[in-house]
Amino acid sequence: MTATKGIGTLYVISAPSGAGKTSLVKALVDSTPDIVVSVSHTTRAPRPGEQDGVHYHFVDLETFNAMVGDGAFLEHAHVFGNHYGTSRSATLDLVAQGVDVILEIDWQGARNVRAQISEAMSIFVLPPSREILAQRLRGRGQDSEDIIQGRMAQALSELSHYGEFDYLVVNDDFDLALAELRSIVVARRLRAESQQGRLAPLLQSLLA
Repeated sequence: MTATKGIGTLYVISAPSGAGKTSLVKALVDSTPDIVVSVSHTTRAPRPGEQDGVHYHFVDLETFNAMVGDGAFLEHAHVFGNHYGTSRSATLDLVAQGVDVILEIDWQGARNVRAQISEAMSIFVLPPSREILAQRLRGRGQDSEDIIQGRMAQALSELSHYGEFDYLVVNDDFDLALAELRSIVVARRLRAESQQGRLAPLLQSLLA
């Protein structure tokens, strides 16, 4: 007996730089059916290997500003000279189709999304310690000590907003953190309100 899809869930996942959020989210999507990462719009130029519509929707500033004026974004931000935004219609259409959608955004974007969509689930990824966070930031080997210290200060500022999120996951053991992320998704899908749509044929046959 084939089950129909219920309504999906919108997940907002945030973390300071160095916490390992992007790797965790990629592993979660690769190992879990019917969950995707939202593809943002951006005004920055594509980097080598990036594809329009896959990594980002690349648009010019005029188009981006027009979308802002039309209320097309759930949230948008100006970061390091470029603009980024999450399409409202594309995101909510996927959720309505029964797909779980992940937004990888900062705590400010998370606050904006939750103000509009109370059903959104928010997850904050924590590093296991300050020392390990600093090691991870230095381990990239791409930045000067001044830049690393600046990013460390920014990370600690972001960490202070952990209390605004529904779930906290510590990324110390990667496999454990991934399992915890997956357990949040699975538990949400097993809620009666979600299962009623997915299991409609079964429920009807049991109660016939």
